[in-house]
Amino acid sequence: MPEEMSLRDHARGAVRAEIARKAWRLLADQGFEATTIDQIAEAAGMSRRTFFRYFASKDELVLTRLVESGDRIAEALRARPADEPAWPALRAAFQHIVELQEAHAEVARPLQVMLRAEPALRATRQERRTLWLELLAPLVAERLPPRPGRTGPDIRALALTGSALACFEAAQGAWAENPGVPLASLLDEAMESVGG
Repeated sequence: MPEEMSLRDHARGAVRAEIARKAWRLLADQGFEATTIDQIAEAAGMSRRTFFRYFASKDELVLTRLVESGDRIAEALRARPADEPAWPALRAAFQHIVELQEAHAEVARPLQVMLRAEPALRATRQERRTLWLELLAPLVAERLPPRPGRTGPDIRALALTGSALACFEAAQGAWAENPGVPLASLLDEAMESVGG
């Protein structure tokens, strides 16, 4: 029975990924508000009703994709050498997402603009930031040196992670608005200005 469930989960994940892929292209072309669930369902070759079996709303579809990106960053951070300091490890962990966005700039750029410009997505962006912070801060904490003789809460991991996320968001925003400028260079510049 567990094998059957895992196959079902795998198939469900594949369908969700395909819906998301079709949706992101529509969202990049038309924007969030102008793209309807009916259009997404049609592009994915399904009915509106079937769409709702996989996603409760467009907002959930967007947030799911953003959470998946956070999971990839966390995996990359875990894979960094244990003795690597937190700040360069965070920069290296962002690299996979940077490469994906640069490789698919024709979709990634308009989506970055959409995430910033659409008022309906402000809460989704904030939720993404909170989830990424909660996911990454404990991994950053493992890389920090002890605080001998210090008492009180240790906020270093939250501060470092929040700062790195702010750099990442600033770089993405500048990249989306300035075609031809590499995202990796912008992220390096942002992170060097804070951590250097």
